[in-house]
Amino acid sequence: MTDIAQDFTSLSNETANSQKSGDGNRKPVIQLLTTADLSEALSAGLRDFRASAPYGLFFGGFYALGGWFLAWLLSAYNMPYLVYPLASGFALIAPFVAAGLYEVSRRRQEGEALSPGHIFGAVFGERSKELRWMALITGFAFIIWIDIAIFLYVIFFGLHPVNPAELVNTILLTPQGAMFLLAGNLIGAVLSVAVFSITAISFPMLLHKDIDFITAMITSIKCVMANKKTMLSWAIFIGFLMMISLASFLLGLVVILPLLGHATWHLYRRAVTFESGETAN
Repeated sequence: MTDIAQDFTSLSNETANSQKSGDGNRKPVIQLLTTADLSEALSAGLRDFRASAPYGLFFGGFYALGGWFLAWLLSAYNMPYLVYPLASGFALIAPFVAAGLYEVSRRRQEGEALSPGHIFGAVFGERSKELRWMALITGFAFIIWIDIAIFLYVIFFGLHPVNPAELVNTILLTPQGAMFLLAGNLIGAVLSVAVFSITAISFPMLLHKDIDFITAMITSIKCVMANKKTMLSWAIFIGFLMMISLASFLLGLVVILPLLGHATWHLYRRAVTFESGETAN
């Protein structure tokens, strides 16, 4: 027991020492946000998109192509009932896909040169290790959402596959379909709120600062709780743009993803400062 206690003490000391190095000793401080901050973050995001359009269009196009491929795959395996949940749940992994866009905005804001090597390697460097842990968490949430969608389909329609046209008619024209749609959207909304709370600013923070992903998630939750109305408006706006993307068969993602990605960076910079005295802007 003594040896175990000594090992635990040693591990705790090593962790404390590692947190004192780099940015780990800079405690994040939440700032109060207003709708004006949202507008200014969107304006700054639009400027970044215009100034570095090839990067934005690449990430947006890649994301849309990924959605089309998955939709085709589900149709090929006679699982069309998962196309809508997959498309709507795609937003859960968008913050990680947008990591390259955060890097573009960071470099523009700090006056650093843009290069494909730095941008596309933003999530693969040693410092981005914690960012990849966050990606696992959001990926796990996405898998849970798909599992829930399958479970709901089995409850309402059984194990027999339904062709797409019949499924659409059933959902839109029958009480059973309406209940299925209502249950799915309500559960999806709850899961989306939970994921939004832990990712609203955590991904750009992990790209910006050398901190652990637990601290980033806690800071993100605190930011959402401290700015409920503003962050709710931001979440609704994101949801509205995602509905536009779904209505355009994901084509809108080519523009919407980079706009939201750049804007998220600037919103993070307004939402968090650090005890060292660093300003958000």
